[in-house]
Amino acid sequence: MVSVIRSGKEKKIASKAVFRKSHLSKALGLMFRFKVSDEAHIFFFEEERIIPLHMLFVFTPIDVLFLNKNRRVVEMKKRLAPFTFFKPSVKAMYVVEIPPMAIEKHNIVIRDELKF
Repeated sequence: MVSVIRSGKEKKIASKAVFRKSHLSKALGLMFRFKVSDEAHIFFFEEERIIPLHMLFVFTPIDVLFLNKNRRVVEMKKRLAPFTFFKPSVKAMYVVEIPPMAIEKHNIVIRDELKF
């Protein structure tokens, strides 16, 4: 389960967490997926850095959260479109890919903390 924590209160944003730690798992990501259900794909990196994303062969838009080493949201991208690229402006250590509209649905804001 993945939850957002704000003001000491915890709110579930995904029932299932898929951890992506290996180079191959991170490279494949959501490629060849046509739908992202109630799950969060969490990409782990060894240090905070700029983490560019590609949506090649991803056939559905997604929302993306970039988290610092403390698992706080430092940047967001709503409805990242299929077959596009995105380069964030801040460094992150984790990338969390969630279904489209999840950022608005759960009212996620910069500085929210995620638990997984």
